[in-house]
Amino acid sequence: MRDVKSAARTVELLELLATRQNRPARLRELSEALDAPRSSIYALIRTLSERGWVRTDETGTLYSIGIRALLAGTTYLDTDPYLRIVQPHINDLSVKLDETIHFGRLDRGDIVYLATKESSQYLRPFSRVGRRLPAFSTAMGKSLLAERLGQGLDAHLPREFTPLTPNTIVDYDALVRDLELTRERGYAIDDEENYAGVTCFGFALRYASPATDAISCSVPLGNLHEGRRAEIIEAMERTRLAIERMAPVNLVVTAEPPSGT
Repeated sequence: MRDVKSAARTVELLELLATRQNRPARLRELSEALDAPRSSIYALIRTLSERGWVRTDETGTLYSIGIRALLAGTTYLDTDPYLRIVQPHINDLSVKLDETIHFGRLDRGDIVYLATKESSQYLRPFSRVGRRLPAFSTAMGKSLLAERLGQGLDAHLPREFTPLTPNTIVDYDALVRDLELTRERGYAIDDEENYAGVTCFGFALRYASPATDAISCSVPLGNLHEGRRAEIIEAMERTRLAIERMAPVNLVVTAEPPSGT
């Protein structure tokens, strides 16, 4: 079935505005990014602005995501059956370890943060709900990519690997070896690959096959000694098992793209 062109472009426009976060865009930037005529993009913006999906500044020349997108996202979180189960577990784990715990879902080539419980020791602005990061550079993402070795891994990888830090793995073969090691030991490690000075441990939640969701623990390097590492991994494994025992197994997580896309 072929895409409806106007619908596809509308979604592309909203996704582009969402990725810009706090940086409003001009009409020219949107037109060039989407490779579409300015007149077409302007017509879409007017329609979306009237319905609250796009907002404009006082001059009417700068555009950003609108409040309707927030309402749609909130509804997604409110109705997600897994989040209701996971949230109390990550809250308890964060209190116990006093480290930052995340819950995320694989969406194409990215991991999307659905819940975060911050450590009382530090706050990190990148840990917000709704944040999207490349799966290949994050512990949650790599734990889920490891589940796909030999069965559609490439569908979740970018055409070109862009490093986020000097430690980011950007070689395909090296990444595959890292994912193989992840599968062997049962969890993924982001060793300053996503954020300098932070190590993260990621565990796939296997209530779906292949797994689409994961939890992770972010730890500043200054807090991480060998005994602490073992304590975190053991606590994360217990939490993973507890979540899997409670989670329904007959539900479909719709973030996973159809096979071959």
